[in-house]
Amino acid sequence: MAKRKSAENRKHEIVLAVLKQADKVGPDRLSATMIAREIGLSQPAIFRHFPGMKDLWLAVAAHIESVMKKKWDKALDPKKEPPEQLKKLVMTQLRFIQAVPAVPGILFSRELHAGNKGLRQAFFGIMGTLHSRITQIVREGQEIGHFTNNNSPEDSAFLIISFIQGLIVRWSISGKSFNLVEEGERLWGIQMKIFCEERGVS
Repeated sequence: MAKRKSAENRKHEIVLAVLKQADKVGPDRLSATMIAREIGLSQPAIFRHFPGMKDLWLAVAAHIESVMKKKWDKALDPKKEPPEQLKKLVMTQLRFIQAVPAVPGILFSRELHAGNKGLRQAFFGIMGTLHSRITQIVREGQEIGHFTNNNSPEDSAFLIISFIQGLIVRWSISGKSFNLVEEGERLWGIQMKIFCEERGVS
């Protein structure tokens, strides 16, 4: 007889099913029926764990945030110089998106932008955390001469996030036709020249 899953394990399973199905059909077309079918539950069983779809999307955002933060923490090595730290953080983010391709669709979905204020705030908070971490690396790099002082650390962080997001959008709308991390590696050297050209650092 199969062991019954705990409520937390079942919630985690449902969240992963949302991410899988959201990548297949798009976040705005996703239904509780699709999620239930993916993991072999009834639709009412989904709503025994989550009162409604908005609550389920908030759980998805919390899961994404938790995984991202753990990966960011692992990527940041204070023993490394700021340029290497920055590259590792950016590549970590690209690897995560490549592994969880539903995320770009969620970022540009109606669910996030118009349907669910809590989801929008959650993703804005995730972006804010990433911005803060990049800002700190850039600030340290400027202080010890690795990066130029042409821009504030905050603005430089926004430019780096724009680099990440722009690459992800191109990858997503191309039908994921190229390796996101490899393309990021290729373009990162060009990006870094903007921040390092006056110092001769690459």
